[in-house]
Parts: sequence; structure tokens; C-alpha cells
Amino acid sequence: MKNHITHPPFMRTGWSGDLGSHLFSSEEIIEFAKDYDPQIFHLDPVAAEKSLLGGLCASGWHTASVWMRQMRKTMAEELARLESMAEPLFEFGPSPGFEKLHWYRPVYAGDTIAYSSETLKCRPSRSKPGWYLLKGLQSATNEKGDPVISFESVVLVKYPA
Repeated sequence: MKNHITHPPFMRTGWSGDLGSHLFSSEEIIEFAKDYDPQIFHLDPVAAEKSLLGGLCASGWHTASVWMRQMRKTMAEELARLESMAEPLFEFGPSPGFEKLHWYRPVYAGDTIAYSSETLKCRPSRSKPGWYLLKGLQSATNEKGDPVISFESVVLVKYPA
């Protein structure tokens, strides 16, 4: 009989993982800001230098959206790993939201931001059999190790075990 993992590692309280890093370029910052956050310090490098923030910087929402991309990539890799071992697969459902969002400092053009995740709690849903409520601490730091963003997320995860 094959030994199955009780739960994928990220569903275990105390798990922490590296979600990878991302280099924020001037071009990417400006493109995101045009569509989603057209503030002068996200759009114009010269005007941004004269602003309170002192240089072209990414929207906080841009920083958060890159976290989501990094998380999706990491979870796709985890699904592939489990599938290669013929282990049961998980499925993400909706998120009831997030809390305790903090933007600590700007992410400037040229900054490389490292993203990470930590599982704070994972418990079975009281109303949806086979589903779990996963609460995590999401964070990111710049290349100096200074925090740039953190928040607590909640998501529903379906797992057959």
C-alpha cells in the first residue's frame, strides 16, 4: 500500500516557503500604473524624483499582484510535484479576503523583491466537507532585506485526504 502525504506541505501550520523574486523595471512600473494606479510617482521618472517618494516606484497594488503571480507559479510547481508522485491534488477555491495589509516602503525601479509565504493555520471547513480554510502570512523584502509588504491572507483549499 502506498503511503500518501496527509496534506501538501503548504497546508501544514508553520510551513514557510520562498515564492521567488522579481525585478521591477521602470517600463513595467509605468505600464501597470497607466492601467491601475496613475499616480505621478508611478508614471514619470523625472516628476517622481521631485515627489515625496524621491523616485519612480511601483504601485503597492503592483507589488501585491506580483505576489499573486509568484504564489500561483509556486503552487503550480507543487501540483506538478504531487502529480509526479501520484499523490492527491489540491484545488484552490475562493478567498474570503485578507487583513493586516502593510506597505512598509516603496519598491523603486531596479529593486528586486523576494516574496515568501508562511502558513499560520489550516483547518477543515465547518460547512464544506473536503475543504480547508488556510490562513497565511505573505511578505516580501527588497535586496537589502527590508520589508516592503506584508498581509494575512485566507483561502479555501479543496483536498481529498
